[in-house]
Amino acid sequence: MPHTETPGTEAAPKTRLRWWTELPLIVLVYACYSAGRLLVRGDVADAVDHGVAILDIEKALFLNAEHPLNRLFTSEPWIGVPADFWYASLHYLVTPAILVWLFRSRAVRYRAARTWLMTSTFIGLIGFTLLPTCPPRLLDSGHGFVDTMAQYSSYGWWGGEASAPRGMGGMTNQYAAMPSLHVGWALWCGVMLWRYGGTRTTKVAAVVYPLVTTIVVMGTANHYFLDAVAGAAVMGAGLLLTPFVLRTAQRIRTLLPARLAPAAAGSAPAAAGAPAAASAPAAGSTGSAIVSGGCQTSAGERIPRQREQRFGAGAEPDPAPSDAGDETPAPAR
Repeated sequence: MPHTETPGTEAAPKTRLRWWTELPLIVLVYACYSAGRLLVRGDVADAVDHGVAILDIEKALFLNAEHPLNRLFTSEPWIGVPADFWYASLHYLVTPAILVWLFRSRAVRYRAARTWLMTSTFIGLIGFTLLPTCPPRLLDSGHGFVDTMAQYSSYGWWGGEASAPRGMGGMTNQYAAMPSLHVGWALWCGVMLWRYGGTRTTKVAAVVYPLVTTIVVMGTANHYFLDAVAGAAVMGAGLLLTPFVLRTAQRIRTLLPARLAPAAAGSAPAAAGAPAAASAPAAGSTGSAIVSGGCQTSAGERIPRQREQRFGAGAEPDPAPSDAGDETPAPAR
């Protein structure tokens, strides 16, 4: 069955992609996202209130899967430790690996896939800004959650502050929990594997990876179930906006050279010995001796010696002046 294209991707230019332009672009976008995520930490009290409110909503809707999963992960190290490694590493390994794979083997579809991922990521940044949320592991112990990454920190490089390396907790925003981009990025990876993998193994991985990631973020007490739902919603919004972003980027790529071309042409020196006025005839000119369009002269002014040149060529004499403002005397009869 042929693959269907994302609507609007036909607007993508057919120019060949270069890794030395793509890599800096991705690094720049991720750096901007990380810096923005760090700068919009929000108020701690508000973040805690939002976290408790989400937990109350889940309990009212009987969606509270975090507590049983967290008890399982904290009581069974053979589950909890691999889950911590999954959370701390695959988010930063699998996504770039699939981007590279698409770039090398699915270049036609790469630009739309990359744009979808970046657009969704920036939508997620808006969510972190508007709704700072305390993750379950940072709530008061009375809420019944245990931070598995702190519990099993001796097994890995992370400390007690999210998945940041030990001693670098200040370099991360621990209240950027809503939406969960761990789940959002995993869903994007799953879609790419399902659509373009082509084997049964990749299709299994396409289902397993986002599903297990969703379980892991809840079991490690890093996200609520509704955070995961919001992560999927953000990816859906990014998918809908991708055609618009692609078309806008293409217009910019088209308009910039067009706007720069007149300036470049105007700066080119005139040909040696050629008068500027003679290089381009006036628009709509019919051979009249009156100087017009494009010349830096006033209305009614004649080019010096023009009459002598016209008569010398056998042309008819100029007609008598009209009342339109031509003050040049008529030729003597």
